[in-house]
Amino acid sequence: MTISRREFNYGLMTAATLLGGARRLDALSAPTQVREPLLDLQQKFLDLRFGMFIHLNMATFEEREWGDPKASPKLFDPAHLDTDQWAEAAASANMGYGCLTTKHHDGFCLWPTRTSSPSVKDSSFPHDIVRSYTDSFRKRGLKVCLYLSILDLRADIRPYQITSQKIDLIKVQLTELLTNYGEITMLIFDGWDCGWARLHYDQLPFRTIYDHIKSLQPNCLVSDHNAGQYPGPALYYSDIKEYEQHAGQKIPADSLVPSQSGTTLQSEWFWKSDYPRQELTSAKQIVDEWLIPFNQGHCNLILNVAPNRDGRFDPNAIARLEEIGKLWKNPGPSPKIAASIQITTPNLAFAKRSFASSSADTSGPDLANDNNFRSSWICDEGQKSGWLEIDFDQSVAFNTVSIVESRYDSDSGAKSRIDSYRVQHWHDGSWSDLAIGKGGNTFQLHQFERISAERIRLVLSGSTLPPGITEFGVYNEPL
Repeated sequence: MTISRREFNYGLMTAATLLGGARRLDALSAPTQVREPLLDLQQKFLDLRFGMFIHLNMATFEEREWGDPKASPKLFDPAHLDTDQWAEAAASANMGYGCLTTKHHDGFCLWPTRTSSPSVKDSSFPHDIVRSYTDSFRKRGLKVCLYLSILDLRADIRPYQITSQKIDLIKVQLTELLTNYGEITMLIFDGWDCGWARLHYDQLPFRTIYDHIKSLQPNCLVSDHNAGQYPGPALYYSDIKEYEQHAGQKIPADSLVPSQSGTTLQSEWFWKSDYPRQELTSAKQIVDEWLIPFNQGHCNLILNVAPNRDGRFDPNAIARLEEIGKLWKNPGPSPKIAASIQITTPNLAFAKRSFASSSADTSGPDLANDNNFRSSWICDEGQKSGWLEIDFDQSVAFNTVSIVESRYDSDSGAKSRIDSYRVQHWHDGSWSDLAIGKGGNTFQLHQFERISAERIRLVLSGSTLPPGITEFGVYNEPL
């Protein structure tokens, strides 16, 4: 294999940057934390109830929602930045935390990173905005969260372009954020395994990044904007389920997992020149239609307020936040939650050979292990029972299975078609039960002692309609 001079030089620069960053970070240490149970951390987060999203980045200066990855960093110049004003505004609305966009999809960093990414140190405003934000919010008694886009168009971290060097770049930047700025309540990721980004976990493994974060700050919650991809009743690749309400994502009525719903005070995420004159979302709607109903379940509301090009909130935004604070106060601890089973590892069944008792027209068993919750395998018309089998080709270890019926496919309908089911593995020449359950729910999740097997089978019994599923997941979770 040959490489160009440009590729060779880029490799040298990347290695030097990452090594330089590592040397500097060796002298730092993350905040000392006694590891708390995840359930306690989730409960504490829900008790905060209401937070402020703060979208400030290159797009603020471009009348865009995504900054131009080719634009000069010199364009970034919030000359009168006032993060104390942000914190006071959040407190006036009785919010409990904030979250700042440290790096958006165009790859510009709001802290002076030692990596190759352009940052505030290259801008017309060479000040550490992450430092200013964290100091201001903590001074006002507010918890601190950070947002970081995994999709990075400047660093070419995009679908089917992932390399080990790019993963190292992400890890070094996360190390900077988790060692320089004190205790971080939650990291929120974006542009990663959501439908529009196409940067899936099989390309850039979730567990690699998750374990890196927990090694630095074990009590830092992790959330990803992937709710549009995965069923609501479970925590798929998140400690907190993240719904982008502004994009039409809605919390399922039966959801019991700790969640957060994000929307905007102004019309979009990043500041636009008409925002000072815009009619903002009403305080009554924010409180009565979103905040109070969400809080009655297990969901926080995070409301985006976009700073202007001076780095300050416009007067109409300040006034609206004060109105919210007059209508709503934190009522105290959130309803108690039960422990949720998490999925943080790859689906071992994905794209493996699959077989079934029958395959209706255009509904083969491969649709039940394609990591697509909008396609389904269903038994042939008139059949009230059937089975689905996954062949791993070799012995694999696993301890978690999920059984998901489709809520999207019009052919299968909104209600469960399953009366009962068995999950079995091939052992000593016969099928042995791993889990037995009743239907009625469109989502089932089981964990058990880790076993190894070459084949796994799902046996379904229905009632009036042929049973089927949209996804049969098999995972080896590090419990």
